[in-house]
Amino acid sequence: MTTVRTVRLPEVTLAYRESGRPDGPPLVLLHGLGERAADWDAVLPDLAPRHHVYALDLRGHGDSGRTATYSLEAMRGDVLAFLDALGLDRVDLLGHSMGGAVAYLLAQTAPERIDRLVLEEIPALYPRPSSVPPEGAEEPAHFDWAMVRAVKAQLDTPDPAWREGLTRITAPTLAVAGGATSHVPQERIAELARLVPDCRLVTIEAGHLVHSARPAEFIAAVAPFLEA
Repeated sequence: MTTVRTVRLPEVTLAYRESGRPDGPPLVLLHGLGERAADWDAVLPDLAPRHHVYALDLRGHGDSGRTATYSLEAMRGDVLAFLDALGLDRVDLLGHSMGGAVAYLLAQTAPERIDRLVLEEIPALYPRPSSVPPEGAEEPAHFDWAMVRAVKAQLDTPDPAWREGLTRITAPTLAVAGGATSHVPQERIAELARLVPDCRLVTIEAGHLVHSARPAEFIAAVAPFLEA
């Protein structure tokens, strides 16, 4: 059974979906840009029996609060505050795309909080042509366009320290790449896997949305890694 909850943090109220074994090892799931916790539903039935799962709506997404400012660093701070609020000293952490960037920023700054790290379709970040949506875009119900503009601007002009910080990650890490049909440069995911000291790379030919397009293959790669 999945229970939808909220937690009030210093800067924002986060919504999250809690499921799985109450006594299982805690696993935190971070969705991609413009998604929400329910994005993990395709793989949740295979993760929940083994773990106590917390799937978050990051700030500006889903049922979580909208804020005056947005950044990947703020989202990292929210996840750390979430762990503190729920008394989760150490967790396994799985992030897709933008959520993967938030996950590896957290693993860089608080390595003592992460047991195992899974990074799905997130590369070592380099500057890229701007892809920020126009100011006139309308806000749908499930995310804040101001958040999209702020985060895309950061992803287009990333801080070089984020890439350099990959070498400080101490958690055993699994990088999941989507292969030739993904829009993400696969050589940059391979670079990330080389920079993280203890990282294994697996490619699943599924495009960018690996966990939803090929859930069985995703679980076949991720579940043994988390249980090792």
